[in-house]
Amino acid sequence: MRSCRLRPALGLALLLSAAPALCGTFTTGAATVSVNTTINSNCTISATPITFGSYDPIGANSASGVALTAPGTISLTCLKGSSPTIALDQGNNFSGTRRLNDASSGDFLAYELYQPSAATSGAACTYSGTIWGTSGTYGTTFTPSATWSASSAFSFNACGSISRGQNPSAGIGYQDTVVATVNF
Repeated sequence: MRSCRLRPALGLALLLSAAPALCGTFTTGAATVSVNTTINSNCTISATPITFGSYDPIGANSASGVALTAPGTISLTCLKGSSPTIALDQGNNFSGTRRLNDASSGDFLAYELYQPSAATSGAACTYSGTIWGTSGTYGTTFTPSATWSASSAFSFNACGSISRGQNPSAGIGYQDTVVATVNF
């Protein structure tokens, strides 16, 4: 506590002007303010189509030829410290394997989706090896490796292959839909 005594000669002048500012009790205090938030685990996923082009069962893709291959990508953005996995379902036309269906002829063309050659972003396709699917159902769930950041997307190749030597009907609409799911 602070107090103030005024001299009589100055008292009246100060009393009318500055005395309240010079005299009195001054106290200070402090308080803490708690600041917090919650950040839930989170990843986003997007994909580009796998577009094979034309399958030639008499020439290039005949029994003595080669498989028709094409890559697509699955991209993830995940929070730092995440441990995501990516599962692919069997597709809409599954029967022992994934199949493209031509709506006009009702015919099917077997194909497969393989995991890339490594778990790192941009790893090349070998179009063989581990079938990309859902562990315990069909194929194996993919566990990508990256230094995850909320500001960076990482892309992983989905490696499509239509096996050689199939005998499909002519058609321009062979297609399938596969759902990619990220678990984190």
